[in-house]
Amino acid sequence: MKEIRHNWSLQEVNQLFDQPMNDLLFQAHTVHREFHNPNEVQVSTLLSIKTGACPEDCKYCPQSAHYNTGLEKQKLMDVEKVIEEAKLAKKAGATRFCMGAAWRSPPVADMPYVLDMVRQVKDMGMETCMTLGMLNDEQTAELADAGLDYYNHNLDTSPEFYESIITTRNYQDRLDTLGRVRDAGMKICSGGIVGMGEGADDRSGLLMQLANLPAHPESVPINNLIKVEGTPLDQVDDLDPFDFVRTIAVARILMPLSQVRISAGRDDMNDQLQAMCFFAGANSIFCGEKLLTCPLPQQSDDMQLLDRLGIQSEEYKPSPKKAVAQDDNAQFYNAAG
Repeated sequence: MKEIRHNWSLQEVNQLFDQPMNDLLFQAHTVHREFHNPNEVQVSTLLSIKTGACPEDCKYCPQSAHYNTGLEKQKLMDVEKVIEEAKLAKKAGATRFCMGAAWRSPPVADMPYVLDMVRQVKDMGMETCMTLGMLNDEQTAELADAGLDYYNHNLDTSPEFYESIITTRNYQDRLDTLGRVRDAGMKICSGGIVGMGEGADDRSGLLMQLANLPAHPESVPINNLIKVEGTPLDQVDDLDPFDFVRTIAVARILMPLSQVRISAGRDDMNDQLQAMCFFAGANSIFCGEKLLTCPLPQQSDDMQLLDRLGIQSEEYKPSPKKAVAQDDNAQFYNAAG
């Protein structure tokens, strides 16, 4: 009888990565096909509702106030404008509308507007997701009461490599926010970035951290670094595309019930690489003109690719406000296995 594990060792995760590619893809696809429709992807749209001037020093981020990337700073968008964008996203086929603000944590004065955005998007019949930085208990409770479905807060990389990328908050800060989100009954969207100059152990370490959380994130975005001029990582060596596919595959094996998303960097991926990612277990993508401030493929190109592959967009399925408990996940996994 199979079970969902939360006790992976670095050696075990490295062994998954080190398999011959065909063996790894076969294993990942077998898991994917057992727990998901292999010809269906969930489509999300991500909107930057407050852009730039972030006090954090994340070396990959064009929105950091520490770097000069030429990004135009923008204050929090009006609620009405956000709802207009959500309607366009829904019309284009998105089932989840994600809203991101470049904050260390949400200002008290802006929370009423953020909560109104959540309520109105929910009223449209879409899933909602937000990424607003670190949260305290009060903010987490307010978002849950407003009906927020998902909260995104990425771990970014392994604990060992983290201080090479970010110094303005520590790894435990991120884990604490994820814990508050889970305790409030919301679902978690948490993944990381590869291609930042990290080693193979760091890619394994990131996925190990996610898989060893008390409950797996319901959504796991895997980002391939977008090198933005003016950031400290704008000259880092490119990641081997096969290593990106391997990361998708191992994420699928470690977290079989999660949606694994091909996130940032997809604009630089050819159709063949994306198709490999879908086979390896990716079943979620971002569509739209931008991923916060970085480009995405044209939405028409995305739909044509999915059509060529015989992959359909997942229909919106309203979910209960309370996140699924891990014991329930394990029960489903055992029953399905």
